Amino acid sequence: MKWLKRSVFMLAALLVLLGAALWLYSRMSLPLTDGSIVVAGPHAPVRIERDALGVPTIKATSIDDAVFGLGFAHAQDRLWQLETHKRIGSGRLAQAFGEPALENDKFLRALGVKRAAARQWALASPEVRAAVLAYTAGINAFLSGAMTARPPEFVLLGLTPEPWTPEDTMAWAAMMAWDLGGNWSTELLRMRLALKLPVARINELIPPYPGELPLQTADYAALFRGLRLDGRLGTQALLAAPPSGVEGAGSNNWVVHGALTDTGKPLLANDPHLKLSSPALWYFARLEAPGLKVAGATMPGLPVVVLGQNEHIAWGFTNTAPDVQDLYIERIKPDDPGQYQTPDGWAPFETFSETIQVKGKPDVVLPVRATRHGPVISDGGTIAGLTGPADKPSYALAMRWTALDPDPGTLEAGLAFSRATSVAEFIAASARYLAPMQNMVVADREGRIGMVSAGKVPVRKAENDLKGQVPSPGWEARYDWAGFVDPSQTPRETDPQRGWIATANQCIHGPEYPHYITSEWAVPYRMQRIEQLLAARPKHTLESLRDIQADVLSLGTVRLLPFIRKAQSSHPLAAAAQRQLADFDGTMAADRAAPLIFWAWARQLTLGVLADEIGQPLLDRTLGARGFRDAIEGVLERDDTFWCDDKTTPAGETCARQADAAFSRALDELQKAHGPDVSAWQWGNAHQARSEHRPFSRVKALAPWFELRAPVGGDTYTVNSSRVAMRPDAATGEMYLNEHGPSLRALYDLADPTKSRVMHSSGQSGNVFSPLYRSFVKRWAAVQYVPLWSAPTEQTLVLTPK
Repeated sequence: MKWLKRSVFMLAALLVLLGAALWLYSRMSLPLTDGSIVVAGPHAPVRIERDALGVPTIKATSIDDAVFGLGFAHAQDRLWQLETHKRIGSGRLAQAFGEPALENDKFLRALGVKRAAARQWALASPEVRAAVLAYTAGINAFLSGAMTARPPEFVLLGLTPEPWTPEDTMAWAAMMAWDLGGNWSTELLRMRLALKLPVARINELIPPYPGELPLQTADYAALFRGLRLDGRLGTQALLAAPPSGVEGAGSNNWVVHGALTDTGKPLLANDPHLKLSSPALWYFARLEAPGLKVAGATMPGLPVVVLGQNEHIAWGFTNTAPDVQDLYIERIKPDDPGQYQTPDGWAPFETFSETIQVKGKPDVVLPVRATRHGPVISDGGTIAGLTGPADKPSYALAMRWTALDPDPGTLEAGLAFSRATSVAEFIAASARYLAPMQNMVVADREGRIGMVSAGKVPVRKAENDLKGQVPSPGWEARYDWAGFVDPSQTPRETDPQRGWIATANQCIHGPEYPHYITSEWAVPYRMQRIEQLLAARPKHTLESLRDIQADVLSLGTVRLLPFIRKAQSSHPLAAAAQRQLADFDGTMAADRAAPLIFWAWARQLTLGVLADEIGQPLLDRTLGARGFRDAIEGVLERDDTFWCDDKTTPAGETCARQADAAFSRALDELQKAHGPDVSAWQWGNAHQARSEHRPFSRVKALAPWFELRAPVGGDTYTVNSSRVAMRPDAATGEMYLNEHGPSLRALYDLADPTKSRVMHSSGQSGNVFSPLYRSFVKRWAAVQYVPLWSAPTEQTLVLTPK
């Protein structure tokens, strides 16, 4: 028995030792936030004063030193996030995550984001160079002299943080443009659909904006048949590429003139809807230096306050989602695969060789090419079969995209926004902004309000009969861009008579506007609801603006309620479900059963109506980005038997029968997932806001520690937007998760900035051992805020130059 006691004692001692070592490591991995440290880089001491929430106020004697301090703070609190941003922008995820990330890396190398970043950096203005170099120096000063232990992700993956480079900043700016622009994927979808459906039916499946007619194009279905394209495997591009243009990844903003506020000065609200992540994309900071006093949401990787307020103005963005990506089918010379056809004859591809390191595997050498239009994205191994036989393709697929142009104007504009002193000065600075195109609302302390849609918009030729809707023949000059809209001619307005300006990714210009921005605006339900709520009060306060941001009435749900209420089913839970729907007005409350019943029915109806025409595999994949709600609305309201009839059965299904069958399938699904008591079902139990951690959300044992979750209300079409996932989660099988939502909420008071307030979806720290890792989650879910300006200092770190 002595040996057993001795063994138990030794095991207990070992566990205590391991626990002590883990505790010690957890403390060492947290950054020093109080005291003084000597670093290389700043010209004078820099003070980083943090409040109890971890929000730093960075005080310096020059703007460059303030930006240095921002880089240092980002590295202290978000080092793993910076590492992932670096690896995404350069296509180097497989080096850290192994073979599962290889296809993603191939696509990004073919796209050439890092090559474009190098070209942009070479052309950067002196001001941009100074800011980026100072920011880079701040990150690297932490890495080289202040980090006492690597954050846990580096330890678990066996990685060492790499120095930041200026090109990493330029690449991450481009990747944010990628995230918010998805026209290329819609072009591919239309092309694949054209192999099954006529153009008129595709226009019903991807309908025009309400009140508009479909763009008149050539018969591209006939064009693709003539070219003998094979689109069966083209969807691999969508699987390999980072997500982009996801429905629900939009934003709201509005600004109210002082004539309609309780203070007599403007109030401004903004909530960008982006991918929820652990930690959040945003990091709050305040920067103070001679000529600069600004606070707001920064983004690790960028040396600017992206959204915020200074002493004179406040501003907020929503995504315009312009059509700034065109795909080109490049014909390869049959007897020389090194050349492709142009309007002037055959020309050689520009070629590059990319070496991709893969963890635990041999390096992969990837030859990639570019044409006069841009990178050949089919060289990423993603479009095989779409462009001919894999061993001898007849065509390549190239992309023209404004964000890859050698123009670093976006950062130049971002720096100018922080120092603008008026609405007019802000709008003038927006002329240098490139991508992603944004609807920018702005207000100043003099009482002016304004909006400008800033970004580089291509002009397509009058003879372009495809209008950027589908991949175009690259050898025909009529499909080339003819230039760009003059920056002074993008949509804008100032001080409108109605007393407010709002945008929610809806069409932001009238029929008289002379330039083409896009045909793929978001459905206007959020905008319509914001208009209703702004008109509901004679005067607005910060609290009334908060109530608008918290609103969960779904006008998209209201539109389809008559159809689900008429649905009949012999399912044993049908009567109880209809009782839940009887008094349901479309308010998507987290504690109600009706929103869950509605969304399960809507999803099953979408599958039942569209699967036979589109094909189940393509529909399943496409539902990751597009919900087809506008198509289903049209089908039901037209009672369109073409879509409602299931072509795989001998019977002729009506739309009413499809609605009935979808109701039964939805109840089967919900009974299995949530039990037989309909009154106990709750929307928030299924519709959880999940902030994904890269990569540990995919590791079952680690996900509960690194991933952040909260039950929420709302849906894809509410002002308090919480996109409903229409596909089961790949790792857990969960349905109706919310992974895109208000990544940031902000309310700005131009009369008294100390009342301005903000909130993002995680916490300031990216270190799971920090109490600030998840400190915002509950308050974010409850639509609560923290002060932007007025929190007292709790800790002060002084960076003393060597």
